[in-house]
Amino acid sequence: MAELFDNGRIVDLILALVVLEALLLSMLWVRTSRGLPPVPLIANLAAGAFLLLALRAALTDGGTVAVGGFLMLALPAHLADLALRWRSRARGRRRD
Repeated sequence: MAELFDNGRIVDLILALVVLEALLLSMLWVRTSRGLPPVPLIANLAAGAFLLLALRAALTDGGTVAVGGFLMLALPAHLADLALRWRSRARGRRRD
């Protein structure tokens, strides 16, 4: 188990699960229009994926540039996720 962390493979496994989650939730949306629409889903999962990549870089001694780069990429994805949630909430309140 420790080897999964030493070589960063644990992050690869988690990222594979994130991709599977994205595919399954997207299929659910396409077929039933239930769940999260694709754009907010991608923004949310992208932010998490970039944080996971930063973790992988840190675990594998990828260097501060790689860790910082992935963290910087996570920021716009996170801000997009927040903006989409904020806008969605604002629209929901107007209906009330």
